[in-house]
Amino acid sequence: MFDPVPATRPSGGLAVRCTRALLSPWSRFSLLVAMLLAAATTMLLFEPQRLLASGWPPQLTGSAAAMLFGLAYGVCTVAFVPRPLLNLAAGALFGAQAGLAAALAGTVLGAGVSFLLGRVLGQDALRTLLRGKYLKAADGLLSRHGFRSMLALRLFPGVPFAAANYCAATSRMGYPPFLLATGLGSIPNTAAYVIAGSSASSPTSPVFLAAMGFIVLSGAGAALVAWRRRHRLGGAAAPEAGGTA
Repeated sequence: MFDPVPATRPSGGLAVRCTRALLSPWSRFSLLVAMLLAAATTMLLFEPQRLLASGWPPQLTGSAAAMLFGLAYGVCTVAFVPRPLLNLAAGALFGAQAGLAAALAGTVLGAGVSFLLGRVLGQDALRTLLRGKYLKAADGLLSRHGFRSMLALRLFPGVPFAAANYCAATSRMGYPPFLLATGLGSIPNTAAYVIAGSSASSPTSPVFLAAMGFIVLSGAGAALVAWRRRHRLGGAAAPEAGGTA
């Protein structure tokens, strides 16, 4: 005679809503921002680059020490430690060959971790902000020509390392092309800094002067490429804006 009262499960509904809120794009993005702020604060307080350069245990030598340095290098790049300082430290501690291998391994490791963090925690939220013409044009280049664009960014270091990692993560660029372009494109400038660090004790030597000259020329080339790319992005964004008007 009486209709059965439907069973209510408020706890389950609340749990579902809380789970959805915690896993929402903006919640994940907030977690990413908190992690990056914590990493940057740690870098400012503890200065791990000085530990790697001057506080490295003298008993750690050989290939095992270079591998450990590469791992620490990757962690430090995620924490926004400037790569030039780490590259100089790699050359000073391990010489040109082992230092270059350790620095490149750390570069790829740090870039890969940053890319994964940006892709998992920040992509969904950040893609909703791609409304500016330059942002849209850059996203289009990375999405359609990811390997070539990232290779150019690494060869001409006009964009900070961390910014390039998170821009690539926000785009639709694939993970393997990103790692390959990072590894190949980082070789010239990384080698220059490592060689400069390995020969810093003789600043008048031809090797040191050549390495420093390459660093200066690559910086000037990066400024020129950035200037030309800015106008190219503006030109690429103008037809798209006209088509959507």
